[in-house]
Amino acid sequence: MNGNAPRSAPPAVTFFGGTIGAVLPLVVFLTGVAWLGLSGAPDERGFWPVLVVSLGAGTLLATDRAAYGDAVVRGMAQPLVMIMVLAWLLAGILGSLMNASGFVDALVEAATRIGLTGGGFVAMAFLVCALVSTATGTSLGTLIICMPLLYPPVRAVGADPAMAVGAMLSGATFGDNISPVSDTTIASAHTQGADLGGVVRSRLRYALPAAAVALSVFSVAGSGAEPTPTGTPAGGSGLVPLVMMAVPVLVVWLLIAGRSLLVGLLAGIGAGCVVALGLGLIEPSALLWIDREAYVARGIVVEGMQRGVGVSIFTILLMGIVGGVEAGGVVDRVLEAVRRRARSARGAEAWIVGAVTAAVFFTTHSVVAILTVGRFARDTGAACGVSPYRRANLLDMTVCTYPFLFPFFVPTILAASLTASGASLGAPHLTPWSAGLHNIHSWALLGMVVVAVWGGYGRRAPVELSDR
Repeated sequence: MNGNAPRSAPPAVTFFGGTIGAVLPLVVFLTGVAWLGLSGAPDERGFWPVLVVSLGAGTLLATDRAAYGDAVVRGMAQPLVMIMVLAWLLAGILGSLMNASGFVDALVEAATRIGLTGGGFVAMAFLVCALVSTATGTSLGTLIICMPLLYPPVRAVGADPAMAVGAMLSGATFGDNISPVSDTTIASAHTQGADLGGVVRSRLRYALPAAAVALSVFSVAGSGAEPTPTGTPAGGSGLVPLVMMAVPVLVVWLLIAGRSLLVGLLAGIGAGCVVALGLGLIEPSALLWIDREAYVARGIVVEGMQRGVGVSIFTILLMGIVGGVEAGGVVDRVLEAVRRRARSARGAEAWIVGAVTAAVFFTTHSVVAILTVGRFARDTGAACGVSPYRRANLLDMTVCTYPFLFPFFVPTILAASLTASGASLGAPHLTPWSAGLHNIHSWALLGMVVVAVWGGYGRRAPVELSDR
């Protein structure tokens, strides 16, 4: 087959009940996850049955079940989905390796010695994640790299676990919103015909006040119980395991250099094994060994990969549901219905925020939401005199709120999943609801959206670029 030959678009899927039937599977999913989250669902595995029921609802409502099944599989089989799954499995290995080396215990001892405990530790976690996410442009990558290192010691340093997770999620959100190499920054600037540098500079007026609010709250309210030091790390190795900090630094450097997250994680695992084995922090047999009595393989590699299983299956099934909804053309119909209703700058901005909000809930993906409503935002905003920078900022700010706040999006699910890394030091396994609730930066950013649209903040800022 000629690889350059044009491919026809997949056929649209119709549902009994029209638009309501197309949306119903997503409503079932959102309702089920919200109920489980409020009931204290322990982890993302508890959401699996809801996903299966949602897929079943879509299958029953589709007029052509074969076409619906194809749409679901296409949604699951996106390259981005498989990249995320592979990254989470590898990140689990890296996190387990860092913990087994005694790094977390050494970090606790070092933090205690310099007095960085309670709210100070939580504020530090926010700043570290903000720096990493700004440098790399990836929120999920930041959580994968930083949380297995910064979350386990929260009890030992007297930090509130929920606030600590919120701080890490907040830091990851900050970079996703402001970084010039973030996919959402690039997408929002490109769709609105704005230059990247101007978009980043103009975005600071919204992002920095939100970050200041978050840093203040984490510093004041981040303390939990009294610190409970874990003792000398790694069987008497003192602060030696802190050398393992070079491993995540290597991963971040590779990401900044333009390498993929997959390459960075594989390099980190390899370097971590070399350093940990070379310094005697772990034994070779700890990496992989056979439990002959239970007929299973155990060790750092197996246990690390198991950490990523829950969120991986969740993501695959969720993308299947989204694929079915998108095939029904729901988002296109919503945009067409509101396209000509804006009559003023404020009205246009409100419609832009409303449209991208609907898109991010329907697609559960920030970049896809921006790309879906990009043309609508550009045409509607330009007709009402809204500058390209302003439109790009409204799009990006909005998609950096909901996915980092509500428990049915991948970032909050991932953050909750990664809290399992703290079990050995008594740090609790938190729910996605708890993770999102304590993401102060995203709540503050949502407040900035409201102030910007309804209060007019930033609307009359100097315009450096005209539509082209």
